[in-house]
Amino acid sequence: MTARYRGLTWDHPRGRVALEQAAATATDASGDPLIAWDVHPLEGFESTPIDGLAERYDVIVLDHPHLGDALEHRAIRPLDEVFDAAFLDAVRADAVGPGAASYTLDGRLWALPLDAATQVAASVPDLVPEAPGTWSEVLELAASSPVGLSLAGPHALLTFASLCVALGEEPAVTPERGFVGVEVGAEAFDLLARLAARMPAGVADLNPIGLLERMRSARDVAYVPLVYGYATYASGPRALRFDDAPAARRGGRRGSTIGGTGIAISSRCRPDAALVDHLMGLLDPETQRTFLPANDGQPGLRSAWTDAAVDAAAGGFYRRTLATIEDSWVRPRVPGYIPFQANGSAILRDALLHGGGGGGAAALAELDRAYDALARSALARPALAGGRTSHP
Repeated sequence: MTARYRGLTWDHPRGRVALEQAAATATDASGDPLIAWDVHPLEGFESTPIDGLAERYDVIVLDHPHLGDALEHRAIRPLDEVFDAAFLDAVRADAVGPGAASYTLDGRLWALPLDAATQVAASVPDLVPEAPGTWSEVLELAASSPVGLSLAGPHALLTFASLCVALGEEPAVTPERGFVGVEVGAEAFDLLARLAARMPAGVADLNPIGLLERMRSARDVAYVPLVYGYATYASGPRALRFDDAPAARRGGRRGSTIGGTGIAISSRCRPDAALVDHLMGLLDPETQRTFLPANDGQPGLRSAWTDAAVDAAAGGFYRRTLATIEDSWVRPRVPGYIPFQANGSAILRDALLHGGGGGGAAALAELDRAYDALARSALARPALAGGRTSHP
């Protein structure tokens, strides 16, 4: 029997199991299936344009940097058209870190923060008994143990951005400014290049899931300073340990770029009361505390992250990384950001691994030119929500 609505999520147990299990018993007013979920791979989740997906799906699980393009193309609905204010206020108040803020533009929430994740440190516990607290300690560890970096897909840029944040500078969408200042950029690139030179073969080709799988199975990567956290790898046989990301100095900010997922409703969708209730149920604090973790999910609400039973079942994942996600950086939400992210990551990855583009200085200059072009374009193309440009 055909479901009334179709949803799209990403193909990992964390992305689909809880949604599929909740949908299995959800029905519309006629007793027919309410929603069916399709999946696409992590790479599709990271890079597929939302406007095309919104033409085919009613509900879309997305990441916040897609909002700029989604709003420009009027692809998704502002959630205040669908949910009552009290519910949205409660979600905003309980979202962990900048989870709700990352899906907010022009004062309106555009996706429900279903799942929360940010870049944190991952270790093989018997190889790294205590995680480094600073980036200088990461370099010391790399002299004696295999340290990896998450560089595949968009992650070279995200790793670089987070290190810049730890060094004291957040990228901002400002024309002629570049991605970050010359000194901070050079320091971050040099540090990553020193680590990249020592990485085990093949690590640079792995997305976060593949990298964590390799750490758990092959055990030939002892530590990664920045990789998106997955609570599913923190318990069970050969569990990994997750810790707060390293800081530039003791007591400093732990630079990290928030990820996670939000549930958006496409503009073509006409949500009925059953769908609204179903989506509200996924953000219910009790559902987030019990049903999601029991079905491989990673909750988006702080009340679940700080629940002792949830944390214990996940091997301490939540308490060990809470400080990092609470202070994580939100990427720009402007039209054209996703292609820039892919291009910028390729520029950095080539230079880090192969010295491409004339080395670090040339690569950073190329990155700055691409970012300046994005900033100029963003200011010239106002987001269609509220009729004005929105940026972080």
